Amino acid sequence: MSDTDTLVRLLADRAEIEDLVARHTVWIDEQRWDETGRIFTEDVAVTSPRGEARGIPALVALVSGGNGYEATLHTKANVVIDLDGDTAAVRANDLGVFLKEGNEAAVAAGTHHYTARRTGAGWRFDGLRVAPFAVTAGLPRAI
Repeated sequence: MSDTDTLVRLLADRAEIEDLVARHTVWIDEQRWDETGRIFTEDVAVTSPRGEARGIPALVALVSGGNGYEATLHTKANVVIDLDGDTAAVRANDLGVFLKEGNEAAVAAGTHHYTARRTGAGWRFDGLRVAPFAVTAGLPRAI
């Protein structure tokens, strides 16, 4: 493989993994549970403040269970991707706004530590550890 081919492959891998980070955010906010297999492997292992899950059915149950919020809006930043052949370690800061019932919202910040691997269908996350940083108590909403 030429240097150019290697560089193109590296850039394509990074773009696909960064797209997975964005899709994970939309997956949560828009509750696109039917797209779970497009983002995660069947054997995904997740650890978060909400609990732990192994496998897609357990992951969907963990995130779709009644959380007391009307809606969420997440954003990711400072995405760092460390590729190692057909695996990768990915780090992204996450900021989430959670609309509570009534006239309240809460804001949470943390870091998402993903592991990813290349599959026959492309890159997928096979692990996620959510490290919380801060969360507010309920705040009055202006809108």
